[in-house]
Amino acid sequence: MGRAFEYRKARKLKRWGNMSRTFTRIGKEITMAAKSGGPDPDMNPRLRVLMQNAKAANMPKDTVERAIKKATEKDASDYKEIVYEGYGPHGIAIVVETATDNNQRTVANVRSYFNKHGGSLGTSGSLSFLFDHKSVFHVKPNEGVDRDELELNLMDFEGEFEPDEEEWVIYGAFDQFANLQKFLEDSGLEIISAEFERIPNDYKEVTPEQREAIEKLLEKFEDDEDVQNVFHNMKEEE
Repeated sequence: MGRAFEYRKARKLKRWGNMSRTFTRIGKEITMAAKSGGPDPDMNPRLRVLMQNAKAANMPKDTVERAIKKATEKDASDYKEIVYEGYGPHGIAIVVETATDNNQRTVANVRSYFNKHGGSLGTSGSLSFLFDHKSVFHVKPNEGVDRDELELNLMDFEGEFEPDEEEWVIYGAFDQFANLQKFLEDSGLEIISAEFERIPNDYKEVTPEQREAIEKLLEKFEDDEDVQNVFHNMKEEE
């Protein structure tokens, strides 16, 4: 899967290099999953895979347990997932995924970041045609699994398979996340982590000076506690 592979290599984990920032992001996702589907990972597939994400990020067990417990507390924050879309400087498309308990605060911050850095906040769904929304699973390689059969079965989930020595990466349709998770678990594949990705359909070339301006805006989003993910179509440096 050439385009997705290029995207994954470029993206890496640089956006979440700050460990505490990563724990905050995963903790919110765990709390929301436990609140919507219950605190038992055996009965809540989404929570189960998020706990694997936490393990992969070396998130302490007690931090995970606190995030689950928070979902049952009476005064727990009621997080809403809201997506903002807009253009940064030099026409770079940017999608910002947030989890917030105060939408007015979040939208004001997001709009101000765009405005102060030469961009503009757009309307919901205005940039959806520029990205493919995918379910992405990272699993441990298992030589006992027939790769040809696996690739054939993945077609049921609009999936594709990218093998690697350290891990296998499996892509599927956004709305097939739960079904694909069940299929992988039933197939005896150990899930390391899983996420939703917005993969650009095309990449936009920029000059070093333009890149510097765009990255200043991206950093503002990444430093915001309400922001969970940031996706863009700027071509990374070679």
